[in-house]
Amino acid sequence: MTKWQWIVSRLTRRIWLRTSLIGLLGVLTAIFAAVVERYIPWSLPGRIGADAVGGLLNIIASSMLAVTTFSLSVMTSAYGSATNNVTPRATKLLIEDRVTQNALSAFIGSFLFAVVGLIVLATGSYGERGRTVLFCFTIGIIGLIVVSLLRWIDHLTRLGRVGETTARVEEATRRAIEDRIADPLLGCHPLEDDLAHKHEVVATKIGYLQHIDTAALQAIADKADIRVSVVVLPGSFIYDGTVLAKLSAEVQDVERVTRAFTIGDARSFDQDPRFGLVVLTEIASRALSPAVNDPGTAIDVIGRATRLLTLWARRERVPATPRNPRIHVAPLRDADMLEDAFMLIARDGAGLIEVQVRLQKALAALGTLGDAAFRKAVADQAELAAARAIHALPMETERAQITRLHSPS
Repeated sequence: MTKWQWIVSRLTRRIWLRTSLIGLLGVLTAIFAAVVERYIPWSLPGRIGADAVGGLLNIIASSMLAVTTFSLSVMTSAYGSATNNVTPRATKLLIEDRVTQNALSAFIGSFLFAVVGLIVLATGSYGERGRTVLFCFTIGIIGLIVVSLLRWIDHLTRLGRVGETTARVEEATRRAIEDRIADPLLGCHPLEDDLAHKHEVVATKIGYLQHIDTAALQAIADKADIRVSVVVLPGSFIYDGTVLAKLSAEVQDVERVTRAFTIGDARSFDQDPRFGLVVLTEIASRALSPAVNDPGTAIDVIGRATRLLTLWARRERVPATPRNPRIHVAPLRDADMLEDAFMLIARDGAGLIEVQVRLQKALAALGTLGDAAFRKAVADQAELAAARAIHALPMETERAQITRLHSPS
């Protein structure tokens, strides 16, 4: 995905863009009813008075303003609930929720349609046929409002809840993992330690690496006849002077190479599968805190992380033909993925036998999958979790149970 495609993808998830487009559509629909009259050569059956249409438009305008205000207050409460009860990093997924955005867009679009319709109706711009067309549009808008309200009411029962938000994080992580499985090296060659690349490109910003435009790097490498080794991955914390890439030869336009790396204030789910695992771990850690004391949520997170890592372990490891043959990128390490998913849960739930039992069973299941490197990473996490549990569990029988699960033989 190029940088521009990535930017467009992010813009389409913003609520203001969807709301603005639907609102503009509502305005144009009201104006269209006045303009289309001159292109209707025949007389429409029935007569629609201005008062009949105006009454419906008044009802839509007043009710949609109230519904929109109520919906915004509900959204704010849901975001606050997710921040306090789940993790602030998951709030972004709620903000990008399509059902919420579609409902608000429909309410605001209907409100603007009604307001513009009333204004044009008051000017007398609608003739008899124009009022009939406006009436038909109004009936259609009422149908849209009813459908949107029904979907919105059903959605409100789940918005901001811990289980629903955790499921959203899992789905976002699954998409990121599937994208990385389909394109494991972002269309590039694997990074090699013996590449003699001495010309370094360093960062001038501080933040998290959100996106790498490998296609732009390939274009630069083709033009300069060089090879590029990318030494950071999306999700890495970047500071002033961090080496982003190493070049086989010096290039004149170093700034163009730097622009291929997008650095932002926070991590993004898109090219960073590890971030989703980190957010899931944060949810479990908060659930295991003494203030919350909800080991069930931690156990649920362990199950979700197991599903995601099973998907990762079963990936095909046949190297694909790179579309960016001059670029070298480091692969994601299995040990990092396992650490992000389980290390903090093992630490915070060390004294809870129910969490440790589920964790050992999950790691035992993962230990039968993947290649040798993946199984080694699983074994290391299982060993670390067992050591923490044996140190923290108060009863000898519980410690013996963890020992049996970790070393069944």
